[in-house]
Amino acid sequence: MTVSDLQRHGPTATGRAAQLPALGIDIGGTKVAGGVVAPDGTILDTARRATPGKSVTATEDAITAVVEELAQRHGDPLVGVGVGAAGWFDRTGDTVLFSPHLAWRNQALRKDLADRLQRPLWVGNDADAAAWAEYRYGAARGSSLMLMITLGTGIGGGIVVDGRLQRGSHGVAGEWGHMRVVPDGRLCACGNRGCWEQYASGNALGHTAREVADNSPAAAADLLDRVDGNAARITGEVVAQAAADGDPLAIELLCEVGTWLGQGIADLSAILDPDVVVIGGGVSVLGETVLAPARERLERALPGRGFRPGPRVVAAELGAQAGMVGAADLVRRAVADGEDQQQV
Repeated sequence: MTVSDLQRHGPTATGRAAQLPALGIDIGGTKVAGGVVAPDGTILDTARRATPGKSVTATEDAITAVVEELAQRHGDPLVGVGVGAAGWFDRTGDTVLFSPHLAWRNQALRKDLADRLQRPLWVGNDADAAAWAEYRYGAARGSSLMLMITLGTGIGGGIVVDGRLQRGSHGVAGEWGHMRVVPDGRLCACGNRGCWEQYASGNALGHTAREVADNSPAAAADLLDRVDGNAARITGEVVAQAAADGDPLAIELLCEVGTWLGQGIADLSAILDPDVVVIGGGVSVLGETVLAPARERLERALPGRGFRPGPRVVAAELGAQAGMVGAADLVRRAVADGEDQQQV
């Protein structure tokens, strides 16, 4: 069952597979996290391994180890394994075109894992998996067109339209972070300048704070105290904690990230007209400190404002487990759809 098969069917899959738990694997730059996920989205069991990001074989060994541990502990029947990974996949999900934090480059990941695991398999982008989870079980339940925006080190995301996960013609839809919002702005890891994630992400938060600390140490005194006076050590996490402790500069910097977030959502709304935009990822735990200025900016920047509705902007409900839950449901649905086709 390929991703294109999956996309031809909405959220009405039936059959025995639809009633069984599945394994969901979420692969990040530091860990391979896995879970046994029930059809209602409940996580029944978990396991993890460190991600050996510089080695393709070692990373696949870690995935296999997590799957085998959970399968042995939980027992069959398990409908299959869904794998969500940080990286750009082709449309079918067969090949990882590029992963910024892992060793995959044009890697036939589906074939590699299918040979190892000998189970039904879904493989794709982790933000796509998270978007599907929020659509099925979280903040976007019942939506007709939802966008997921994951705010972490950078910005990723996913699209679900009328119950179908949208991968794009080449498999790389939803890479919102690389919209250019500032001509000739900050240099991005993608090679362009002025990308959205350079202004509205965890990295952006740390970058701006370091600029302030270098140019105005007095204004950044609290932040500098937290890193023993070394501005180079100020990260987004340091700023977030300072904001939680009430530091005025940190709060101001978070509001700035929120304003950039709202501008990007306004731009996306002009093109896609979503009914809901779900904000997930590590930065999203800051809640209204970021979301309130985002909504304010969206209201002021939405094209046709005053004459058209805009999207709801809400925090994700499933947190760090969304990728795991979504990947498990995607493989479950792919197998269930295959059963339905065989019965026709």
